[in-house]
Amino acid sequence: MSSNDKKSGQVLLSIENVKVAYGGIQAVKGVSLEVREGELVSLIGANGAGKTTTLKAVTGLQPIGSGDVKYLGKSLKGQGAWDLAKQGLVMIPEGRGTFTRMTITENLQMGAYIRDDKAGILEDIEKVFSIFPRLKERRDQLAGTMSGGEQQMLAMGRALMAKPKVLLLDEPSMGLSPIMVDKIFEVVNDIHKQGVTMLLVEQNASRALAVADRGYVMESGLITMTGAGRQLLEDPKVRAAYLGE
Repeated sequence: MSSNDKKSGQVLLSIENVKVAYGGIQAVKGVSLEVREGELVSLIGANGAGKTTTLKAVTGLQPIGSGDVKYLGKSLKGQGAWDLAKQGLVMIPEGRGTFTRMTITENLQMGAYIRDDKAGILEDIEKVFSIFPRLKERRDQLAGTMSGGEQQMLAMGRALMAKPKVLLLDEPSMGLSPIMVDKIFEVVNDIHKQGVTMLLVEQNASRALAVADRGYVMESGLITMTGAGRQLLEDPKVRAAYLGE
């Protein structure tokens, strides 16, 4: 095992030569990547590169044309998001997807819908409130009345309530203020340090690679580069393409 894999263990999630088309347009053209236990893996690329489509293929929200997605060594074909959540594969979608007419507390309870340990659920709600004190202050507020950044916090907290083995994050910093982006990436880093395996899809290449154990660069539906997060962050091609240097 190489030095940049030293924290990782078995492969939890593998995407194997996956192709996805919308109508006649090939959005994902044979992507392969893997996420090992304990890793934070970042998938970066410009808007329209195929990153979100790749995540949708993983979670069954978009049909796969060919190839396979495996979780814990078993194919996910034919399984829906509900099945995946029960197995510990949890996604925070682009756009947050909060239940706008429910309170913050009710949203967190929905994240624990697959659980039946009432005491543990209450304990984990308090843990989420310790990570996001702003949510605790507004626990009875309707989610739809919160700012985008607050809703992103809630979406992350709700996902943690499901006790994920692998957490998939789709563009968590999109549309947020610089201060809120700082907070979101601080939390991503903290969650990772607590041992949660993560696949982070993000346009903000510098932030995504800075927290990643490993990274993949996606362009026009293909993986074009891979390596340790810091290694990619210092690569002249990546810096020129994504960091404006």
